[in-house]
Amino acid sequence: MKVYAINGSPRKNENTATLLKKALEGVNASAPNEEIETEIINLYDLNYTGCKSCFACKRIGSKSYGKCAIRDDLHDVLEKLADADGIIFGSPIYFSSVTAALQGFFERFIFQYFLYDKNYTGLAPKKMPTAFIYTMNATKEFVESNNYLSQINGFEPIVGMIFKQPLVMHSYNTYQFDDYSKYETSAFSEEEKRKQREIQFPLDCEEAFNLGKNLLK
Repeated sequence: MKVYAINGSPRKNENTATLLKKALEGVNASAPNEEIETEIINLYDLNYTGCKSCFACKRIGSKSYGKCAIRDDLHDVLEKLADADGIIFGSPIYFSSVTAALQGFFERFIFQYFLYDKNYTGLAPKKMPTAFIYTMNATKEFVESNNYLSQINGFEPIVGMIFKQPLVMHSYNTYQFDDYSKYETSAFSEEEKRKQREIQFPLDCEEAFNLGKNLLK
C-alpha cells in the first residue's frame, strides 16, 4: 500500500509539514503487520502551472482521456497518485484559502478526473481515502465567529465526490517566527503564540497522528 502526503506549504519543516509527517506516522501505526509505504511530496520543490484549459483529459478516444496531458514536474506526481491507496493534503491558509501551489495542484489533479457528462462522473482509478490538514495564524475563536471554515474548505466537497469523503483537521493560532522581535507583528501577542505552541501544538500533532491512524479504516 502507498499513502502520500501533499505539502502545500513553502516550508518543509514547520507547522504544516510537521503535522503531515505525524499523520504519516499514524498511517504506519494503523497497520503494523502490513507493509505501507509513505511519502511526503513538497509542491514548492516542483516547477508546474495550474490547468491550461487544453481539455486533452476530456478528449474522447485520446491517450490522455482522464489524464492530465501537461508535461512538467507535476506529471510524474499525478501518475504516482493515480495508484495511491490514500492521500493527505496539507496547507497553511493564506487569505482565507489554501496556498497557490496547492490550488494549482488541485486544478490539475481533480480536473483530469472530472467528466462533463450529465452526471459529472468521476474517472479516478480508485475511491481512495483522503484527508485535509490546515494550519492558520487565526485563532479558533476568530474562525468560528467569522464563519471562516466555509471559505477554507472549497476543495473538500469535490474531493469527496471524486474519491472518498475526506477527514479534516485544523491547527489554529500557529507560531510563525523563531524570533517575533525581528518582524512587525504588533497585531499578535508573542507570549500567547508561544504558549499556544508549547501547549496546543503537541495536541495538534497527536490529532494528526490519529487522523493518519484512521485514514485507511
